[in-house]
Amino acid sequence: MTQFRVGDAIVYHKPKSSFCPGPRARQVYPLEHGEEYHYVVDKFWKVTDVHNDGTIEVTTRTGKKHRLEAGDPNIRKADIFQHLMYRKRFPQLAEIRK
Repeated sequence: MTQFRVGDAIVYHKPKSSFCPGPRARQVYPLEHGEEYHYVVDKFWKVTDVHNDGTIEVTTRTGKKHRLEAGDPNIRKADIFQHLMYRKRFPQLAEIRK
């Protein structure tokens, strides 16, 4: 299991379903009857708290907070390429703490 620390940038692969996937959707495939699509959208969040119960609290760029299991297979630390490529999509800790 990956150890997370406050301030770590993470990429969360959020599974979604809808009639019309957005432009950032990837791994798009139609559901059983072809009326909806299942897909994944990458979310770029920062860790704001690490809890003893094996969960982490993350914050989005818009300030929303989510509590996730640290062992969730959809979470991974952002690599250096993602930090550079998507730096504007990660929240800034200074903005989060205000």
